[in-house]
Amino acid sequence: MTTGARCEHGAGDHGGRRAGDADRWCGDRGDRGGAAGSGEVPEGGGTEGDTAGSDAASATEGTEGDAAASGEASEAEAELRAQRAVRERIEQRKAEKKAPIEAGTKLSGRAADLLAAVRAVESGEKPVAAVFAEPEPAPRRSAPEPVRRPQPVAVEAVAALAAPAPAAVQAVRQVLGEGGAPEALAPQVAAALGEGADELLRADPWQLLRVAGVRPEQADGFARALLGAECGPDDERRGRAVTVWLLEQAALAGHTALEMPALLAALAQRSVPGPDSAVQDAIAEGDALVFQDAPEETGGAPAGAEEEGTEEDEERPVRVLVGLERYALAEESLADGLARLVNSVPQQDGSAEDWERAAAAAQGSTGELLRAVAAHGLVLHTGGEASLTEPAALLTAAHTLGLRAWAATHSPIGRTRFAALLRRSGAASGTPSPGAQSTDAPSPGAHSPVATVAGLLSGAEGPGRDADGALDLDLLVVLDAPQLDVETAALLTESLPDGARLVLAGDPGVLWSVGPGRVFADLLAARICPQVASRQPDPGPLGELVSGIGIGELNQVEAPGREVVIVPVRDAGEAVHRTVQLVVDSVPRAIGVPAEETQVITPGHGGAVGTRALNAALKERLNPGPGRFGGFDPGDRVVYSPVPGRALPGRVVKADAEGLHLSCEGEDVVVPKERVEQSVRHGWALTAHQAVGSRWPAVVVVLPGDAAQALSRPWVYTAFGRADRHLSVVHGVEQALHRAVAEVPAKPRTTRLPVLLAPQIGS
Repeated sequence: MTTGARCEHGAGDHGGRRAGDADRWCGDRGDRGGAAGSGEVPEGGGTEGDTAGSDAASATEGTEGDAAASGEASEAEAELRAQRAVRERIEQRKAEKKAPIEAGTKLSGRAADLLAAVRAVESGEKPVAAVFAEPEPAPRRSAPEPVRRPQPVAVEAVAALAAPAPAAVQAVRQVLGEGGAPEALAPQVAAALGEGADELLRADPWQLLRVAGVRPEQADGFARALLGAECGPDDERRGRAVTVWLLEQAALAGHTALEMPALLAALAQRSVPGPDSAVQDAIAEGDALVFQDAPEETGGAPAGAEEEGTEEDEERPVRVLVGLERYALAEESLADGLARLVNSVPQQDGSAEDWERAAAAAQGSTGELLRAVAAHGLVLHTGGEASLTEPAALLTAAHTLGLRAWAATHSPIGRTRFAALLRRSGAASGTPSPGAQSTDAPSPGAHSPVATVAGLLSGAEGPGRDADGALDLDLLVVLDAPQLDVETAALLTESLPDGARLVLAGDPGVLWSVGPGRVFADLLAARICPQVASRQPDPGPLGELVSGIGIGELNQVEAPGREVVIVPVRDAGEAVHRTVQLVVDSVPRAIGVPAEETQVITPGHGGAVGTRALNAALKERLNPGPGRFGGFDPGDRVVYSPVPGRALPGRVVKADAEGLHLSCEGEDVVVPKERVEQSVRHGWALTAHQAVGSRWPAVVVVLPGDAAQALSRPWVYTAFGRADRHLSVVHGVEQALHRAVAEVPAKPRTTRLPVLLAPQIGS
């Protein structure tokens, strides 16, 4: 790589068999993305290898941990419980809409007025001219400030159900001890298996595979200890459990389902004697679902295909897929929700003339975006960082037209940045933007129409929900759309009221979501709705460099202001040393960006130059201390993950009996001490998946020699694209970087969304 300037800016032993077993079972927890919930090890384009053919990385560690003794609900549990309640409300609303409707009932607004007018004319009560005369247009009003509503589910209700009963945990602990498994897994096993977990575990020891992080060989050893001579590789219980485990591993690698041949091959590699029988048993027991889908078409159907008769239709090949119920239902629900948006007419807030005037006043692709949103319920918008001015202009225009418009971002940093951009957009246009009265950096409680996706769904942020359980808005713009997995996307579409508009905006070149699916990429390929590609390039040498990477070219760029600097290294030790030197001394001195505004990004958590090693070295220089609370001290830079896939950068404020107190982008968070080890990491160094959706003034990307296999074009594009003003590359992979950019695209994911959408979208 020859971009920019070259070189730098300037010159316990636990003791006993039981503890040893625990290390052997869970010793690699930190390197599997566990604590930070990134779901990646290493990142290599967001997955690690072919999940079905290999182990598809190790299972992401659950972030729940041991339940708090006080019975307090964790943020993750509260969020999941809130989402379940929302789903129930939505299903009830759908059922009511499907029920027979008596003539004239359940109508409101203009529809009800028209019905009343028709009946008045038919009865002779009023003349036609009087009834159907056009009223004078009402004066335009601004969108009202959103009314904050309480969260859908009370935290107290969650707390009562959060933790397994102590007696149940103790019973499971006894079974684990008899089988030689770490007794520390007891709370997780009791939570995963539910009531009667100890009896279920005795009857089927391979149910231990339902606990995140446990591998088949470990479950086999546990089963041998419990069952003795009865245990064998041909046990049908083992076949079912390994089938489900492989499907879970596939989900961790981004697949919503696996093709049958790939699943059978993976079972054979795991020494399951009858792979076909194992899959059939899993399907019969309801542990997995099977689907027969037509192969995805690369183009449109040939003309006259419908007239060729049924004989050829019967001979068309089908693709047999197997998947877990939760992802299958989410993908089907997502397809239904998207089809509803595409096939429905948006609510006419503002006349067509008003929308056209707003579009004409905008420039270039911004006007195209406004015209598309005016006429369609679903619109896709693509572009880099500079293109965010277009969704900002859309929200400002929608607010002016009287719409209740909101934006949702992937991360709190993204929320803060877009809220500031929204205020600047309103100021530049001379139009008061939503939240214009707030001049400080927005917080979750500020009156700014920007929320995080997680906060919007949980009810902690956003406009709240209406009586039907739908989000109380007319337009939702989701930024960082490539980070939507199928479950999150399904919840969003289910939560939209009838007549609402949805805009999915994002950069298609970045890493895909940590969770299963590739929603944004599937929709772009399906072409079921308008797509607006921004024509605003990212500026400067950094914009030029990242844009080239997006098309597979690692170009040389002129960087007169040291926007891009390459630091070659020979080994891991030198990579760590030069990284610390850059963050602590060189970047602050030569670029003027302090260490607290510089972010380090590296391919993985483990290894000699992973996040753990780099964070230890950076803490020693930037905030040395004894780590009195789980290895953390006040002032430490951290990343907190309430659930896998969500990474919230923050700082340690203090620690007390309640737990570890953090400040995450203005939001106060208390992590119970029981969960600190599993959900909090030091955050001076992150992986690219943890960094996606955020940007910093300066970024140091570390590429050690052993990271070559983890690199891909999306990874490099994402990591390099996190820098606003300056990028330093600690470069130890030689030609592997050029090869990754030119030859290693995103790893494919098996999904069903395009097939599910095809029959529901009108031609």
